[in-house]
Amino acid sequence: MRPPFKLSARTRVGFSDTDAQGIVYYGRYNPYFDLARVEYLRSLGLLQKRGEAGDFVMRANDVEYFAPAVFDDEIEVFVRVRRIGRTSVTFEFAAYRVPGDELMVTAHQTLVYVDLAERKACPVPDAFRAPVLAFEDDDVDA
Repeated sequence: MRPPFKLSARTRVGFSDTDAQGIVYYGRYNPYFDLARVEYLRSLGLLQKRGEAGDFVMRANDVEYFAPAVFDDEIEVFVRVRRIGRTSVTFEFAAYRVPGDELMVTAHQTLVYVDLAERKACPVPDAFRAPVLAFEDDDVDA
């Protein structure tokens, strides 16, 4: 692992992820981050169940690019919760080429917990907050 990250997911660049220059199109990194975030939530038993009153929705997404990936590269995407606020959670990502040590991209995604019927922000449930804080230990801003 790469501290402060405690979890990662691997994926491989598909041909459809690349652009005319033969490198991963910048917008195709978001599905890699989504994969890592889902695996993070799965590992903590936090995948959303259908029919619940609230859910997380994307509020902000920033990505910084350092090195290009090409078709068939294996990428390891490290993920962690960096911050839990009253109504939001910010995930942090760092993607590296495998094998090797080349940092390719970093990103942050902030999701807000909303009441689905009212479409208004509401507090992040303790059932989400507690397992994340236990897993991340002192590495999360709360």
